[in-house]
Amino acid sequence: MSAADNGCLLEIKDISKSFEGDKGRRNLILDDISLQVCKGEFVSILGASGCGKTTLLRIIDGLIESDSGEVILEGERVGPAQRRRMAFVFQDSNLLPWRSVQKNVELNLEAMKELSKAERSERAIGALRLVGLEEVASRPPYQLSGGMQQRVGVARALARQPVVFLMDEPFGHLDNFTRERLQQEMSRLIERIGATVVFVTHDIDEAILLSDKIVLMRSNPGQVSRVLPVDLPRPRWKYNVRAHPTALALRESIVEELGLRIDDWEEVGGIQ
Repeated sequence: MSAADNGCLLEIKDISKSFEGDKGRRNLILDDISLQVCKGEFVSILGASGCGKTTLLRIIDGLIESDSGEVILEGERVGPAQRRRMAFVFQDSNLLPWRSVQKNVELNLEAMKELSKAERSERAIGALRLVGLEEVASRPPYQLSGGMQQRVGVARALARQPVVFLMDEPFGHLDNFTRERLQQEMSRLIERIGATVVFVTHDIDEAILLSDKIVLMRSNPGQVSRVLPVDLPRPRWKYNVRAHPTALALRESIVEELGLRIDDWEEVGGIQ
């Protein structure tokens, strides 16, 4: 039975990737990575910096090529047509300062020639409404806070109406207060629209709050260490989740699996 027959929307099969290092040596970054993502799942990829999380996400999106293996979306090997059905949210929103918020959201839609100008506008406004920014659609990005700019980046992905969202630590550069607020907003939004998400993070609490399952990665080279289901009821609230017995057991398993010291984790709230 194929992964698609099992209800899996996205399948990563035997992905390996190396880059050229000093003196022409090849440095193996990812080694034989395989995982499956089912429709409507929120899957976090969690591991220390340098374990290849972002490289894997970029391979899924086709931004870089793997040395071996394949990515399958809806039963088809990922190529240009399949990439249009995925949307990437980066660490930085990278908004164009000379375009309004709405026009920034419409940017990726302009390549979709099947959409009229009115349809692009409708999609952009709808996406901004979902992230609570409809009222600032006409403003330039520099008038928005960092958190609001990152929500525009999420809206830009939403407007494409993808089947899979790929998110690379989208809240990583924000202050703690803003990051926690956006984590909570993201949790509610994903529940509301039933999106399928692959989410890269090094924050243990963030992964537990948002995820249906957590893929743990070890380093040198990057490999899947363990996949943990997150059996917590939704809706979830950060401070209720943090004290939940299931979350406490998960946190302990993650710390043990990744070889972290408990006191280090408690100090930083994640993996550096």
